[in-house]
Amino acid sequence: MAAPIPAILVTGANGQLGRSLREIASVDPARAHYRFASRQDLDITSEAAIGHWLGQHPADCLINAAAYTAVDRATHEPGEAHAANVQAPARLARACARRSIRFLHVSTDYVFDGRLDRPYREEDATAPLNAYGRGKLEGEREVLNHCPDAVIVRTGWVFSAWGDNFVRTMLRLARERPQLRVVADQVGGPTWAGHLAAVLLALAFRPKADTPGGLYHFGGQPWVSWYDFADEIFRQARAQGLLEHVPTIVPIPSGEWPSPEPRPANSRLDNAKLESLLGRLEADWRDGLAQVLQTLKTQEA
Repeated sequence: MAAPIPAILVTGANGQLGRSLREIASVDPARAHYRFASRQDLDITSEAAIGHWLGQHPADCLINAAAYTAVDRATHEPGEAHAANVQAPARLARACARRSIRFLHVSTDYVFDGRLDRPYREEDATAPLNAYGRGKLEGEREVLNHCPDAVIVRTGWVFSAWGDNFVRTMLRLARERPQLRVVADQVGGPTWAGHLAAVLLALAFRPKADTPGGLYHFGGQPWVSWYDFADEIFRQARAQGLLEHVPTIVPIPSGEWPSPEPRPANSRLDNAKLESLLGRLEADWRDGLAQVLQTLKTQEA
């Protein structure tokens, strides 16, 4: 007898990750009954709204792809950041626990202070440097408090063909300026949203009994600095004809970048725990970058 087709609800449908999940779902729509909810469709900060939605649209799995991601504004917009990154995950987790719905939530490398001299593992001590990281860490704790079998995937440096991200910003600035100053002393793993979406769906389709709840790490590889990331963006963009001229890139230390919020110097994430569960993961961000640039080229044509 064939296994029943799962019903999967994705929140944050219009964000980078939500759109990437939608793309994968469109390739094989018969594998699950998908519903994608945007902020306009579902207020995930409202317990009543969540309960009403799940009553109308029962789900077997909920992937929370919604988040407040404006790192530099989190200090100045504490209410909005707290609602999206703490209140909403807590209420979604509570709703899932009550209804035995599998809950997948996304967190960040910014829960760490970046002082470790190796890639971060799930059990390493957290010490966020900024308000955004502190909020995301509080959200993690709320999720596991209300739904201990929830799966939380920490990631970082996410990029795609949509929304606000480093790739799109670099391409815009490259067309405006002959020279760019880019931080060279922060190292991490750029993560294509398409790769992250594939990981989340792989987790969603695994038998719940074979997927322990808790924390997992997934970041792109190879690890690079923001400077190295920018250099590869411009190299590939020039090769694909997206840029006529490549700006000069000047490497600078973090202290020279005018950001109100500090970032960890080491954002490398160790994927070993997740790979022990799912096997070898597609994580080369250079491949993802090539796909993003091709999508942008198509959009501009």
